[in-house]
Amino acid sequence: VGACIVNSENKIVGIGYNGMPNGCSDDVLPWARTAAHRLDTKYPYVCHAELNAIMNKNSADVKGCSMYVALFPCNECAKLIIQAGIKEVIFMSDKYHDTIEMTAARRMFDLAGIMYREFKPKCNKIIIDFDSINSRPSQKLL
Repeated sequence: VGACIVNSENKIVGIGYNGMPNGCSDDVLPWARTAAHRLDTKYPYVCHAELNAIMNKNSADVKGCSMYVALFPCNECAKLIIQAGIKEVIFMSDKYHDTIEMTAARRMFDLAGIMYREFKPKCNKIIIDFDSINSRPSQKLL
């Protein structure tokens, strides 16, 4: 999952992705979605993309900015977004729409006046042709 914060000029001011906290090895902590014990899943440990994007900002603040996210933010990320002063959230998927966390997030966004909308792409795939940018066309990339 990823998040990107842009200012009013659509310049990137922060990016983030789901990951373990700084100093906590991805190789030591679990990435499992299910396990016999919750401590053996990723959920108590992972920092969401929204949190990391706000923490990794490259400007003094993100007040008035927009955030693009892959998934509609959970209630905990909604709190961070509101407190950071982000004015709009654009999401790609709302697949957890009916969960309590997402319902709470929408309620808080509505109360705080945060706009949110689904991103509707004009196409469903992007192809990057590396041969077209290769300076030596005869050399094929593996």
